[in-house]
Amino acid sequence: MLRGAFTGLLVLIGLAAAGVYLAAFIVHQNERALVLEFGKPKRVIEEAGLNWKIPVVETVEFFDKRILDLDLEPKEIPAIDQKLIKVDAFVRYRIIDPLRFYQTMFDEARVVPVFTPIVESTLRRVLGSATFLDIVRDKRETLMSQIAKEVNEQGRQFGMEVVDVRIKRADLPEKNLQSVYERMKAARRQEAEEFRAQGRAAANKIRADAEREATVIRAEAYRKAEQIKGEGDAERNRIFAEAFGKDPEFAAFYRHMQAYETALKGGDTRLLLAPDNEFFRYFNEIGGGAVAGSGGAGRPAAKP
Repeated sequence: MLRGAFTGLLVLIGLAAAGVYLAAFIVHQNERALVLEFGKPKRVIEEAGLNWKIPVVETVEFFDKRILDLDLEPKEIPAIDQKLIKVDAFVRYRIIDPLRFYQTMFDEARVVPVFTPIVESTLRRVLGSATFLDIVRDKRETLMSQIAKEVNEQGRQFGMEVVDVRIKRADLPEKNLQSVYERMKAARRQEAEEFRAQGRAAANKIRADAEREATVIRAEAYRKAEQIKGEGDAERNRIFAEAFGKDPEFAAFYRHMQAYETALKGGDTRLLLAPDNEFFRYFNEIGGGAVAGSGGAGRPAAKP
């Protein structure tokens, strides 16, 4: 009798332990729980701790509170300037409404096939309205904010909040890199040639201006030199005139000396003149008088 009662007690204790095990569940700090009654949502548990359910009748689905990542496959997107861009992006989201998320997604595994096309469509639409430089440099942050805002609006219908959308890499496809590089190199070469042409034009203008100024300076210097030379010649002639007026005989002698210097220069110059020619008067007589005879040496002229 006692053994039977003890066995029955153990059975009751085992059943009670099994009931407690099946009825109790723990919600962790990084989780939310959704209690279902025969598959229909009944209540959401936000707080962490020990909770209870009716075994068999109720079941529990757990959802992560943390920020989750959705990594997208690299896609080629045409920009508005007809350049094909290879975009590699990712999405960060969290579940804010477990009930709606369960009703639309059922579980986290369906986020990839359901939500990925929505994000990719938004990426194509927003990035397709921008240029290549806007995407990779000028307006990247603005475009990312716009994509995150639009994706977040669509994500709320699934009980999700999109925290951020980021582009890990935006670049040209490999097959286009070489052609784009060649076009960029040609554009830079053309730009450099334009700069060189502008430099040559500026250099030619500077040289032309310098040559013009040099010509003007030389002409002005030549004019002044001729003026000074003329003034000097005039002064010389005036001095000579005064000297010649004071001593006519000296003047005649000086003119003959100048004529000798000019006519009797070294070289092949030859003169055929009569001995009594007036040109050699100062060679025949010391005083410069007439020649005494045609064949002999000259004698000084008789003075009165």
